[in-house]
Amino acid sequence: MNIKKSILLRVRLSFLVVSLIAATIFYRIGTIQLVEGEKWRQMSEDINLQYRPVKATRGNIYSADGSLLATSLPFYRVAMDPSIGSGTTLKSGVDSLSIKLSRFYGDRSAASYKRMILDARNQGKKYLILNRKQIGYQEKLEMMTWPIFREGRMGGGVIFEKIDKRYRPFKNLAGRTVGFLNEDQYGVGLEYSFNEYLEGRNGEALFQKIAGGSWKPLHDAEDIKPTDGYDIVTTLDVNIQDVAESALLRQLMNKDAAYGAVIVMEVNTGHIKAIANLQKNKNGYGYGEYYNFAVAEQGLTEPGSTFKLLSMLALLEEGKINLQDSIDTGNGTYKFYDRFMRDARNGGYGKLTVREVFEKSSNVGISKMIHEHFGHQPHRFMEYIKNVKLDQPLGFQLKGEGVPYFKKPEANDWYGTTLPWMSIGYELKVTPLQTLAFYNAIANGGKLVKPIIVKEISRGNVVEKRFQPETIKRKIASEKTINQLQRLLKGVVDRGTARNIKNETYSIAGKTGTAQKLENGRYTQKYFTSFAGYFPADQPKYSAIIVIDSPKGFNAYGGDISAPVFREIADKIYAQDMAVQENERANKQPEVDLETFPYIRAGNVEELRMICNSMGISNHYSGNETWVQSTVSNKAIHWVSNAVEAPTVPDVTGMTLRDAIYILENKGLRVQYSGRGRVASQSLSKGSAFRKDQVIKLTLS
Repeated sequence: MNIKKSILLRVRLSFLVVSLIAATIFYRIGTIQLVEGEKWRQMSEDINLQYRPVKATRGNIYSADGSLLATSLPFYRVAMDPSIGSGTTLKSGVDSLSIKLSRFYGDRSAASYKRMILDARNQGKKYLILNRKQIGYQEKLEMMTWPIFREGRMGGGVIFEKIDKRYRPFKNLAGRTVGFLNEDQYGVGLEYSFNEYLEGRNGEALFQKIAGGSWKPLHDAEDIKPTDGYDIVTTLDVNIQDVAESALLRQLMNKDAAYGAVIVMEVNTGHIKAIANLQKNKNGYGYGEYYNFAVAEQGLTEPGSTFKLLSMLALLEEGKINLQDSIDTGNGTYKFYDRFMRDARNGGYGKLTVREVFEKSSNVGISKMIHEHFGHQPHRFMEYIKNVKLDQPLGFQLKGEGVPYFKKPEANDWYGTTLPWMSIGYELKVTPLQTLAFYNAIANGGKLVKPIIVKEISRGNVVEKRFQPETIKRKIASEKTINQLQRLLKGVVDRGTARNIKNETYSIAGKTGTAQKLENGRYTQKYFTSFAGYFPADQPKYSAIIVIDSPKGFNAYGGDISAPVFREIADKIYAQDMAVQENERANKQPEVDLETFPYIRAGNVEELRMICNSMGISNHYSGNETWVQSTVSNKAIHWVSNAVEAPTVPDVTGMTLRDAIYILENKGLRVQYSGRGRVASQSLSKGSAFRKDQVIKLTLS
């Protein structure tokens, strides 16, 4: 009996507990529905309905002639809400729709598509991605004619989710310059530098969260429409860009070089017409654009001999030399303190004029002159660097511009050898763009303009911002110095280290550069080669720089490696630009280079004056001597006395062989000569003592 009572007690207690739990559950349900219902409904909406950003359409990037370099094309992902639409519409069109979907995507059968759609409807799904493959706008238009889909979003439930993709009609042309921007807002080139204009302003729309974590857009009156980005119009010319890239790639592959860069700029405006950067792929085969060597810090290098133009500017502006002065470069080796400076030519060049020092790119000649005139005041030399703005960035429109590096005379790393080596382009670093801007200023009559690559920002036909040509410095040197530098650069192509690119159709002016590569603190047998210049030389329209790093093979010099690339680019631009051809033809006439005329720089005054007068060249002489030498001032020739009567060795350089022999043999000297042409050098120095019947050797050229 006690056992029975115990069991009944336990059953009653269990029933009571269950009843209490059930009552609590019903109470809680009632509380949630009636008392807290609004709270939970709002929370559900907050979780499942959200206003989410709608990305704006990114602006376009155009070339100077309006060609599209980059644009955003609309692509679509196809989805549908199977719950929308009447059963009759679905039943009558699902078979045809499934067949079209199967044929279009080719990934599953028509029966599979039909089953997927009907199952989603039966399960009450409101969002079904039919295929994740994205379609184009024309394909979207075609789909909108299909059964069910033709009823639209509200009648058939079709959803075309727009996804913008960046598209480049010219593929990889100017790839690094156009650049990119990823989801983390990291990028390069124009896409990154002008992102604040290109990206536009995002909108906002109501989305519903559905099964699987996807978000389905809903139409709502409170939606904020996105504002599309601005378009940017660059200064790039797709034809010149194509020419530049092709010429550079061909030479890189031919010389198996590490990398190369090209910049082409319009002289008067500073408009960049082409930038190309090509580097050997990591696997060692082919080339691609990975770094902006032309502009960014990756391109900061010792420029080598192209920097000699700055050294000549400083020397000429000081007024302590003229281009006819002689410099003894000896056997091509000269010691500055504990280091030896060497010329590229074995055995050296011997005596050269200042003009020839530059044209032949004599390291010894340039460094000796700089050391002589600026060695005791290096700050003075550095002022010329600052004056032409080579020591600071140009403020270029692309982000990441390299910052030049120059030693300072007061710094601990400035040595006695720093200035001689700096004068020929070592112990400093500049980018190709900075070197080109300097050369462009010489072509532009001394006016230094800022390079620009974007000239306009607009939306539709409305221009938001326009970038005008900007002058950084109106005159970097005197007119006389600029004219002399222009003639020097032309002489490099006519007679110097770049004479292999001289042509009869149009004139080129420029300077070759070759610098040994510094690796692990030591200079190696690898070279950084370059050529900077402009064309046509007489009426410059384009300037350009070509740099090629670590070419393989013999003659790895700027004149053999980079200059031919310049010539190929210039040839093709000249062939395309009819205005340049017309100007060249109109202004092409027989000229006398006042810096090199007369070819006989010395001789009989009456004969020389007769030649000049017959050619219409202004010349002046007020002396009475028979033998003279020439100097040039204000585009006129001035004859100065050549004291051949003095009891010392006369100066016969520049004379014809006939005149030289006449003068020397009358002095009692025995003449031996080699070569053809005028007297280029003589074995006995002018003004030195001599003995009768002593031999003097003349070199003609």
